Amino acid sequence: MSENAVLIADTRDRVGKGTSRALRREGRTPAVIYGDKKEPISISLETKELMKTIMRDAFLSTVYTVQVGDAKHNVLPRDMQLHPVKESPLHVDFLRVSAKSQIAIMVAVTFLNEEECIGLKRGGVLNVVRHEIEMMVPAGNIPEAIEIDLEQYDIGDSVHISEVTLPEGCEPTITDRDFTIVTIAAPIAEEEPEEEEGLEGEGVEGEEGAEGEAGETAEADGDGESESE
Repeated sequence: MSENAVLIADTRDRVGKGTSRALRREGRTPAVIYGDKKEPISISLETKELMKTIMRDAFLSTVYTVQVGDAKHNVLPRDMQLHPVKESPLHVDFLRVSAKSQIAIMVAVTFLNEEECIGLKRGGVLNVVRHEIEMMVPAGNIPEAIEIDLEQYDIGDSVHISEVTLPEGCEPTITDRDFTIVTIAAPIAEEEPEEEEGLEGEGVEGEEGAEGEAGETAEADGDGESESE
C-alpha cells in the first residue's frame, strides 16, 4: 500500500452522547475504528485538522493512516455525520483495510474529448445516466475516477460498462446487466409558435356576421310592428 496521509488521534476511555458533546466543545471530533476482525477503538481527532483533510481530499474514498499513540491503522472513512447548520463533522466511522482488502466504493465518472466528440459537434446532447459507479476495488489502489473517451461517439450512441476499460483489479458491483453510463442524445427541436392570424380573422368575420344577423332581425321586427299597426 502506498504511503497514506496521517491523521493523529487520541483514544477515548468513555463513550456516549455526553462524552461526545464534551469532546466537541473542546474542539475534537469523536470517531471509531472498526473491522478486520479486531476490536473497535474509540478515538477523537482535532476538528480543525480533520476539516482541512475533508476539504482537501476526496475524504470518503481515500485511505488514511490513523496514528493512535504508537499504533498505526490503515483506514478508509465509511461514514461521516455532519452538523446540519455548521457542516462540521460530528462523528466519523473508519474501516480498517489492508493492501489486499477489496472494498465497495463509489467512483466518479469523467469524460474525455467532449470538444472532439462527433455527436456533440453535430449538436447532440450529453445525457449522463451515472455520474458515479459503485466498484469493488483494492484498498491499496483506489482509482480517482473512471475515464470515458467520447471522441468516436455519435448521436444515438450509448456507452455501456462493458465498453469501458476499468483500472486494474476493479470491477462493478452490478454484474447482472450491461448498464448504461452515458448517451449522446439528439438535439431537442424548438417548436415554432402557432400563427394566430387566421383565428383572429375568423373572430372578426364572426363578429361581423353576428352584427349582420342582428341587423336583419331588427329590421324584421320593425316590419312586423308596422304590419300590426
